[in-house]
Amino acid sequence: MLREGFEASLIVGIVLAFLNRTGRRDAFVAVWIGALAALLLSAFAGIVLFAVGTELEGRAEYLWEGSAMLAAAALLTWMIFWMRRQARTIRKDLEGQVQSALATGSSLALGLVAFVGVLREGVETALFLFGSVESSNAAVSLASAAVGLALAFGLGYAFYRGSERLDLRRFFTVTSGLLLVFAGWLLARGLEEFAEAGVFPENELLLWGAFAALAGPTLWLFFRPARTRA
Repeated sequence: MLREGFEASLIVGIVLAFLNRTGRRDAFVAVWIGALAALLLSAFAGIVLFAVGTELEGRAEYLWEGSAMLAAAALLTWMIFWMRRQARTIRKDLEGQVQSALATGSSLALGLVAFVGVLREGVETALFLFGSVESSNAAVSLASAAVGLALAFGLGYAFYRGSERLDLRRFFTVTSGLLLVFAGWLLARGLEEFAEAGVFPENELLLWGAFAALAGPTLWLFFRPARTRA
């Protein structure tokens, strides 16, 4: 929640900072409406995930939860490497989209910039939270998620007020490493759900092997370029 929430806050912060610099604070309303709409739609997606899960029983429930965890692991891994490629140009790309929207004079186009960016992070968060809650203590997961989200909004506000004080490269490097480990854990838990559904025999060695097979290579690929450049 900290990482995903901060990415969403970062998108909104970049857009608002650009509008503030160009003297277009009047356009803040469209951005906030777009961001709020994306949050509501993301919350709805999360509600659907949990609602469907509660309606299922037995083998169907295991298959649903396992599929969600595997999808979350795949999406999380892809998102981390995609974000690393986009990190250098995300500000320029967003500011270009905002400038185009302002040139057309369309509040809808401006709101869509925030809506699309926040919705992507929000839907990902709903999927990750579902996988986390279903595979661990729900109360602990939800409480830690609330703390992470609060910290994310705090970091987002700090970025808007003075981004030079935040070491974004270090933040994304550390959190990416942790999330790649989390993705491996989601993969192992997803396979465990499939084993409980009878898709294949339960085997602890297989689960640990799946965790290592995802976490090990992805961590190596993620950090190796940085060491090579150094």
